[in-house]
Amino acid sequence: MDDDQLIDRFVQFHEVEKNSSPRTLRNYSQALTAFQNFLGDKFPGWKNCIPDDFRAYLFQCMKDDVSRATIRLRFSALRSFYKYLVHRHGLNKSPLNDIQLPKAERKLPIVLNQKQIVELLEIPLKLELDKQAPNWLPIRDSAILELFYSTGMRLSELASLNVDHVDTPNDCVKVLGKGGKERIIPIGSYAMKAIQKYRSEAEHYDGALFISKLRKRLSTRSIGKLLQKYLAASTIPFNVTPHKLRHSFATHLLDNGADLRSVQSLLGHASLSTTQIYTHVTKERLKDAYDESHPRAK
Repeated sequence: MDDDQLIDRFVQFHEVEKNSSPRTLRNYSQALTAFQNFLGDKFPGWKNCIPDDFRAYLFQCMKDDVSRATIRLRFSALRSFYKYLVHRHGLNKSPLNDIQLPKAERKLPIVLNQKQIVELLEIPLKLELDKQAPNWLPIRDSAILELFYSTGMRLSELASLNVDHVDTPNDCVKVLGKGGKERIIPIGSYAMKAIQKYRSEAEHYDGALFISKLRKRLSTRSIGKLLQKYLAASTIPFNVTPHKLRHSFATHLLDNGADLRSVQSLLGHASLSTTQIYTHVTKERLKDAYDESHPRAK
């Protein structure tokens, strides 16, 4: 089997047996091709590559100022490929076992302050209504933004909610997260009132929780677009994505005394280390407040 066939089999393996996404398959294929192109005429074949080949490739990537995230992504694909060759094609050992990669950069998430959150949440009910839009549309949008900030759920989780997922008597919502894991998240009074008002005005009693004017389930793309619409009408000086509302939710909880384990549970993080990034945000905000406020800070 030649080298190109090995790549094809590897991609097919991940597509069929691992059910990998088209994006993952594309990343794998591009990473393997990039390494082949780097060696060019000196490429000895996948089973004959040695650790020094990959060290040279890593050095070249760093010399070309390729970001750490991209380097780690490329080498993750290469490691996965060699793991496949060991298990499925009789390769004795992966040449990547001892390759040390640069540590991943930890960028602190951008969050809105509480004043910006309030501004964003109030905008839907302040803008002039489109003549062709039903009266309940801005009320629906207000409920969407309130629920985002109240629960910190992911965009995909919010879009997939049904009416019966909202437990009105107990002020909570049932969310199906990554890996099919279910969690229960409390809903604040502002968000719950917004949802009840929207459902009453839209006379909406079952099926998808958030619907379009044609009474179809809102897609993740549609929700993202309406957020951009309200952002454009605000004074907020940076781009706000649904995930930034999730970041803001977590950071504001920690700012106000919530413990890390509780925030982890609310966000649906499998690992506490994923949630810990928000403690760094909180510390940075605390330091900024100190620097700005203490007369002998600088």
